[in-house]
Amino acid sequence: MSGALLPLFVALPLLVSAMLLIVGDRRVLHAVGLLGTLLLVIAGGVWLATDFAGSGGAVAHGVAQWPVGISIPFVADMFAALMLTVTGVLTLVCSWFAYASGRAATVYFAPLVLVLTAGVNGALLTVDLFNLFVFVEVMLLPSYGLFVLAARHRGTERQVMGARLYVTLNLLTSTIFLMGVGFIYGTAGTVNMAELAGRAATDGTVAISTAVCLFALAIKAAVVPIHGWLAVAYPATSPAITALFSGLHTKVASYAIYRIYAVVFDGDAHWLWIGVALCCLTMVAGVLGAVGEKTTRSILAFHMISQIGYILLGVALFTLAGLAAGIFYLLHHMIVKASLFLSTGAIEVRYMTGRIGALSGMATREPVIAVAFFVAALSLAGLPPFSGFVAKFSLILAAVDTGHVIAVIVMLAVSLVTLLSMLKIWNGVFWGSARESSLENGGGSGAGGGPAARTGGSGAGTVPEPAPAALDDGAVATVSGRRISAALAGPAVVTACLTLALGLGAEVLMGVSTTAAEGLLDTSTYVKAVMDS
Repeated sequence: MSGALLPLFVALPLLVSAMLLIVGDRRVLHAVGLLGTLLLVIAGGVWLATDFAGSGGAVAHGVAQWPVGISIPFVADMFAALMLTVTGVLTLVCSWFAYASGRAATVYFAPLVLVLTAGVNGALLTVDLFNLFVFVEVMLLPSYGLFVLAARHRGTERQVMGARLYVTLNLLTSTIFLMGVGFIYGTAGTVNMAELAGRAATDGTVAISTAVCLFALAIKAAVVPIHGWLAVAYPATSPAITALFSGLHTKVASYAIYRIYAVVFDGDAHWLWIGVALCCLTMVAGVLGAVGEKTTRSILAFHMISQIGYILLGVALFTLAGLAAGIFYLLHHMIVKASLFLSTGAIEVRYMTGRIGALSGMATREPVIAVAFFVAALSLAGLPPFSGFVAKFSLILAAVDTGHVIAVIVMLAVSLVTLLSMLKIWNGVFWGSARESSLENGGGSGAGGGPAARTGGSGAGTVPEPAPAALDDGAVATVSGRRISAALAGPAVVTACLTLALGLGAEVLMGVSTTAAEGLLDTSTYVKAVMDS
């Protein structure tokens, strides 16, 4: 792919978003515009990944052909191409779920998702730290709107608290990141990562300035000690938006940490021990936080925090094996975590509760969803033959090679507790016998999980009813009527199949992950592509 096409990853979603707002409330046109744009983004990502397969390399383009340091630079390598592809797939699948659950029944949904897509793509492709700040903000602004749309009517106290925390924390974090960018410009005279290549390894002031940016990104990624916000905010929106955010926001922050440390710090080994320690603490804090939770999404949100520790351990090891394993884990986790949110979300939408113990027998009543959850849960815990096993095993081997025995012990222990948490959800929701009666109350999640309950989960062309009041503690929901529709179950099944395919074909994904890791270990090609653009 020519570098001149890279700006289209940002321009096309923004243009289509504006056009959809102009045409007004034409739902079919909105769905077609969203679907077509996301398919083009995915195709572009696959095209780039195919170009870089085997030999690696990078392509870059400076908008309007201004010189380096003035132009808005876009650059893609294998790592960026893989992220573009997977984020595009997840956005498409989660949008499908939103339409099936009735949460996309608004004129603003498709435009907001497209602006979010533009921000994600820009953050993945930019090489300029100030532009990274801008694209992160472009990514966050529609997220605030999607958070509000999830409530639909007057929000519950939990929704209001979650939205307030989400907005406040991201505003604070963006301010810290912008301060770091200002410090870098003041000490180095540039914020272009190609011009900053290796500067933090030789200049202490640049290192401290860049560390401020990394600190802000660590907060956005939910790294200990500022991690609890995610477990409060993410379950407070609708299941569709929770699944969408799980595959985008923290993962873009993780990607940026990989990129900045590889280019600006040149993988400086002096600070890696801090990263290893924080990653281990994040694994433990996340998995222990899930122990006392009583809803499916709260448990999964805490495990999302825990898995961030695994993802970032790859860059903390900063060896070829460690980086490749970390990238593999990042891509695997985006798919698996979305699958878990989508499978439990389908139950929450249809039966109006996500509280453990409020339902039982879903394995009998909803066998397709049960299988999808079971596959994703085993993959998250790291059992063969799923992608999670390959990801964790590769990361453990990389940690052994670098002598980080404590990290290995932590990973194994956390994996065991993760499996126990997945069994907790399985026993509380899927196991046992289904209760056949009329469902009169629901919404145990407190996050508006029931708009499609009376339409069998289709909801695509109807205006959903407001979610009913939450179940009292200890109340038990009983079920009857139509089951989860194929449209609502489809996203969970597709992502569960993807994690199985990645496990069985792990050699292919590990191969491209290794190519991406080589580009981080030796950034000369990446830097040269930018300087020559």
